[in-house]
Amino acid sequence: MNTTSIRFLQHQAASLLLYRSVLTDDIGTAFLTLLDALYHYDKPAACLSAYGAWFRALVSAGKSWQDYLIDRILLDDNPFSRRVQKQPLDQLSPTLIAAAQQDLQALQHLYDCGGDTLSHWVRLVAKAEKAPVAVPDTVASHPVSLHEFDSWPDALPQLAQYHRRHGCGLFAQYRALRWTAGGLRGISHPDPVRLSDLAGYDRQKAALLDNAKTLLAGYPTLQVLLYGCRGSGKSSLVKAVANELVDRNLRLVEVSKSQLRDLPDIVEQLRKVPQKFIVFVDDLSFEEDDEAFKALKVVLEGSVTARASNVVVYATSNRRHLVREFFEDRPKPRDAGEVHAWDTVQEKLSFSDRFGLHLTFESASQDRYLEIVRHLAGREKLQISLEELDARALQWATQHNGRSGRTARQFVDFLKAELAAAPPDVWA
Repeated sequence: MNTTSIRFLQHQAASLLLYRSVLTDDIGTAFLTLLDALYHYDKPAACLSAYGAWFRALVSAGKSWQDYLIDRILLDDNPFSRRVQKQPLDQLSPTLIAAAQQDLQALQHLYDCGGDTLSHWVRLVAKAEKAPVAVPDTVASHPVSLHEFDSWPDALPQLAQYHRRHGCGLFAQYRALRWTAGGLRGISHPDPVRLSDLAGYDRQKAALLDNAKTLLAGYPTLQVLLYGCRGSGKSSLVKAVANELVDRNLRLVEVSKSQLRDLPDIVEQLRKVPQKFIVFVDDLSFEEDDEAFKALKVVLEGSVTARASNVVVYATSNRRHLVREFFEDRPKPRDAGEVHAWDTVQEKLSFSDRFGLHLTFESASQDRYLEIVRHLAGREKLQISLEELDARALQWATQHNGRSGRTARQFVDFLKAELAAAPPDVWA
């Protein structure tokens, strides 16, 4: 075994300037530990243990060493990947470009040290008759095919194009995120619903989609309130619009009502990046003197700080007036209450007016309900006659939650499972 080669790889890893975080997760740390154990080859057991930790980490992730490195490079959040999203490559400082090229060359050397090589080195250190199982040196398809370049620094223009289109860090890895414990977290398995999955409410679909496209075009965009009957598809429509435009750098950020007090801080984080964001607040309503009410007002109306041009709020509610009002709230001349109490009442009632676009979702008529059922059943290719489908759908609505898109979805899911479990000739 040549310790000079191992020392060279250690120096390459240590020399990283911008892409240092590429090797900071479990797999990268295990790789560096393995190199150290190989260099200090007087402890064969430690070397075998280090190789086992690295092997297990890769296999658990379902990746080869080569795929791992390329993925980490494409997702890395560093000064180059952030800056190149906003500026053309030829306008970046020569220092930043030189640092990126140096790091890519170093990472290419680490990439070339594959599973077979490391397995062979471990066998030599352990003086074993047989080398440990090697991680296969395979390369899957990637948006930027670094493995096709003889010299990775030459791939800098392709990397720049990738970051301009997909971003970096969390925003490259996830199309939907949520605010949790004071930070943004990626949603690994977001709802895949698409506009083609949703039947009815065509006017609302078009309006919401056009509004999102306005945001992507960089024009002033209206905040949106979707309100109406429960189960009518308001939330699904917001998610479907985000899914429809994800390839155009649109991201969905879910914020619960209990976290709305953090909304100004969330927006400040988002305004710093080039992606566009729909901040999604589901099932919105407020009690009197609710702190979240004040936080949302700041974002909707603005404050001393300018409104973020890359962020729009989409909120759903079952209420037209978002702040609950009671009859006893209304002033009476005989009461010794607030002198300008009607101003307070008007403030409550007009809060929803801060949303520039209101989309109403009325309860589903029988015809619309059946339209939704037929649409969903057709997409699932259910083998059942139209007459039987309609009859059972109406019966389901009567026995469950009434006519709505949600009820239609539940019925079709139930029917799909029932037909799959039934003998082939039952519904013939």
